[in-house]
Order: sequence, then C-alpha cells, then structure tokens
Amino acid sequence: MDQIVNRFLKYVSFDTQSDEASSSTPSTLKQFKLAEYLVEELNQIGMQEVEMDSMGYVYATLPTNVDYDVPTIGFIAHMDTSPDASGAEVRPRIIENYDGTDIVLDAAAGIVSTVEKFPELRHHVGEELIVTDGHTLLGADDKAGIAEIVTAMAYLLAHPEVKHGRVRVAFNPDEEIGRGAHHFDVKRFGCEWAYTMDGGEMGELEFENFNAASARIEITGVSVHPGFAKDKMVNAARLATE
Repeated sequence: MDQIVNRFLKYVSFDTQSDEASSSTPSTLKQFKLAEYLVEELNQIGMQEVEMDSMGYVYATLPTNVDYDVPTIGFIAHMDTSPDASGAEVRPRIIENYDGTDIVLDAAAGIVSTVEKFPELRHHVGEELIVTDGHTLLGADDKAGIAEIVTAMAYLLAHPEVKHGRVRVAFNPDEEIGRGAHHFDVKRFGCEWAYTMDGGEMGELEFENFNAASARIEITGVSVHPGFAKDKMVNAARLATE
C-alpha cells in the first residue's frame, strides 16, 4: 500500500491542469512535466518500449513472460486535471481509519465534506482516505489511475512467477477537456482490448462511454435607441427562449 500511496502523492505534486481555451496539444505545457517523469519512472522499474510522443502521450510495454500466444491488453489513464479548480500546490492529508463522520478540510474557512452531501463516504468507514485542504483539487482523477497502473506493472516485473501476456500502458493529456483521444495512436498502442483506469467504486466496470457534441448558435437582435424602440427593438435573449 505504501508504494501506491507514495506514487500517488508524488504525482499530485505536479500541476497538470488542462485548458480548454488552448488549441495546442497538450493544452498546457506543464502536462509535459508529469509525462517526462513517468517516462523516467517506467524505465526505472524495467518497462520496455517506453516513449513519449511530441504531444505528450506516453506509451510503454510489459513484455509477456509466457511462451504461448496471449492477447495483448492495455491500461490507460490521463495525466491532466480539471480546469474547473486549481491543481497547483496540492496539500494532501491522509486520514487513517476513517470514522464515518464529516471531514473538516479547512476549519477556518468552513470547508467541510459532509456525509449528508457525500453519502458515499459511509462506504469507506475504517479505510484510509486521502483528502486536500479544500482549496485545490486532489488530482485523484486520474492520478490515482496512473498510480494503480505503474504500481501493478512494478509488481509484475518484480514477481515473474505471476504469468501474464504482453501488456501495454498509456498515459494521455487533455482528457478533462474532451481531447484525450484526439491524438491517441491506436495502432501504436496495439492491443486487442484495453481498460481505462478512471472510474468510481472498486469493482465497477463501465462498458459504455460518454459521448457528446457541442454547437454554437448566434442570434442577432435589433438594437434601437430606447426612446424610439417600441415595436422596433428585438431582444436576442428573448428570441433564444422562443
């Protein structure tokens, strides 16, 4: 447990907030810093074919240790955090043996995660929780997924008695702004199937993905001096409601 927690705490020290107003990939240069760190770490634990492309996508391979054909599977997680709240200077705090009560993140500021507002907390009584000081995102979405994948690969590399086929891993930028798959190289990844480690409760498996589109509509009204506007001015907002 210490290994995965330590990895997670290291990853959340990187500010990797994405930016939907940016047209570059990744949308923020700071995402490269975590990507570069992951390349170094993956090499250190013994992964092969470790590479990062020009857009910050990281790929690596755990070679098979069996002498018969096994389908290649993949595990994916994203490096960015949401642009909706700060991901800088995260101050994580570990709560050991959680007692099921409200969690005070910042008493002075009155920031509290209440059981009433977050009833799922009741499912984690007795467990170890990692929280913030209430002023930033923690970054568990999806640095927890990265920590899970890297720790699993490190375990398999350290325990060759556990037999497995070829495993591919990938870490991508810009998932939070809907662009994570835009430059994902499926052919390079080379898997029969893959799992994204970015879910909710332990044991959940989601087999359908969110899909959406955006549209921009421009409505032009008629602007007239208010002194002469009766029956002439047209309010664009009112047109939109109609």
